[in-house]
Amino acid sequence: MTEQPTIIIVDDDPEIREALGSLIRSVGVQTKALASVPEFLNEGRPDGPTCLVLDVRLPGRSGLDFQRELSAANIHVPIIFITGYGDIPMTVQAMKGGAIEFLTKPFRDQELLEAIQLGLARDRAWLENQREIAGLRARFETLTPRKREVMALVVTGRLNKQIANDIGISEITVKVHRGQVMRKMKASSMPHLTRMADKLNLAGR
Repeated sequence: MTEQPTIIIVDDDPEIREALGSLIRSVGVQTKALASVPEFLNEGRPDGPTCLVLDVRLPGRSGLDFQRELSAANIHVPIIFITGYGDIPMTVQAMKGGAIEFLTKPFRDQELLEAIQLGLARDRAWLENQREIAGLRARFETLTPRKREVMALVVTGRLNKQIANDIGISEITVKVHRGQVMRKMKASSMPHLTRMADKLNLAGR
């Protein structure tokens, strides 16, 4: 993955934004500093690996509220919370919501940098998975409705004879469809095709 990673800092204190930005840039990672959640929503998340360093207490809307909103909107971005006023219930809520880390000021620079590396690693993995699913979906869309039907049955472990009986076609026709599905989906084996079907959530269709 060639895109530059970006750390987005959301904190209403300009001095903290500058200090955090300077620290993160010192290890060669680009940053974007914002004063509020609406600024982030207006800009959206970058295309490349991203991690959000978010103050818990922000004007108008708390960082924890924002975490819930992102989750509800299915917007994926790893979050590291920073706060001067942390307590255990707040920490538990943040971590249950999927936060990478919850750091109480003053924290060591190394703690933040390690959390950022973990956040970026998770986001890279998530982006790669999304791209793989998009590629699978594009290949799946090239299949005819009948081939999709055969694929959905094949990955459940049904035999050609059973599939032929299920959908009212000959066993030879099932074999032909099955071979074409393997070729068009670029599946090297049945377990490989089954993993593809899982990623495409064919069982839920």
